[in-house]
Amino acid sequence: MIYRIVTLISLLPFLSCVKDKPHSANTPQTQLSTDKKVYVINEGNFMAANATISLYDPGTSQVIEKFYHDQNNGSQLGDVAQSMINFNSRFYIVINNSGKIVACDDQFKLRSTINGFTSPRYVLPVSNSKAYVSDLYSNKVFVVNLNSNSISSSIPCPGWTEKMVLSYNKVFVTNVKRNYTYVIDASSDLISDSIVVGPAAESIVLDKNDHVWVLSAGNNTASIVPSLKQIDPLTNQILLNINFNLSDSPGSLCLNRSKDTLFFLNGGIYKMDINSLAIPPDPIIPKGNRSYYGLGINPNDYTIYASDALDYIQRSVVYIFDASGNEKSFFKAGINSNSFYFE
Repeated sequence: MIYRIVTLISLLPFLSCVKDKPHSANTPQTQLSTDKKVYVINEGNFMAANATISLYDPGTSQVIEKFYHDQNNGSQLGDVAQSMINFNSRFYIVINNSGKIVACDDQFKLRSTINGFTSPRYVLPVSNSKAYVSDLYSNKVFVVNLNSNSISSSIPCPGWTEKMVLSYNKVFVTNVKRNYTYVIDASSDLISDSIVVGPAAESIVLDKNDHVWVLSAGNNTASIVPSLKQIDPLTNQILLNINFNLSDSPGSLCLNRSKDTLFFLNGGIYKMDINSLAIPPDPIIPKGNRSYYGLGINPNDYTIYASDALDYIQRSVVYIFDASGNEKSFFKAGINSNSFYFE
């Protein structure tokens, strides 16, 4: 998540608690079901090197909180787990403050470590042998050789590069510190265009029509409202611009399996059809007294997963809702659960 360090310090007074008893983590492991698993990416605390990956089994409601740790004889991931993908039967876990990417097999056994980054954020494969990695401080996008698991080159790109999508051999890169989403030619590894989307853009998705959606958080100090933009990836033109209120703080944009419905956090959890022309007036799931930090939609059953970071020091609570927003269950994961990977 962005603003991780500031949030940790500034929100300490706002402590939360869980009234009901959740499913416990790290209980003696029983036989897992055949259901597809859910992995929770837990940042941990900045400078504490206590990042973890939790495994949740929907079939048994079992939680293995420190799954990477358990699969690697007690080894630690490092400092701040930012994101994770699975590509070609390999899990790639981006460890932000440790400046590395951990590559594991399909059983989460460590196979290699990709070093040399400044502060990596997200990884996007652009071919079977090449991936791009965004970075917080380096003013570049790194190019990684997936065969050798090493950095092969970089693409100059000013500012804090964040999430990315690939469409028509173009990579669209959000940028938190610039007003642009940059377009990179995946064949030449060169920036070919830039699209004005507003400040603090960190979320980006690709819908069923191959349209790119970019969510910008805006700049309250400069009176620039947050916005949601739809972009034609063929022409790089903005097809639709929808503004939020200045007081809003949207983030964590994601899609359902059919890629026809957007979800995002803005205090509560909002649901929006891709054909809508306005932000929904009310959330599908109100914020209440929770501090929603991460959001994901399970493509296997359309359930909504949302993490509550509580006080940003103790273990997060992950809530599971059905597609209509009705709460089904919840469980404890690691510290600062920021996102999910669904098998």
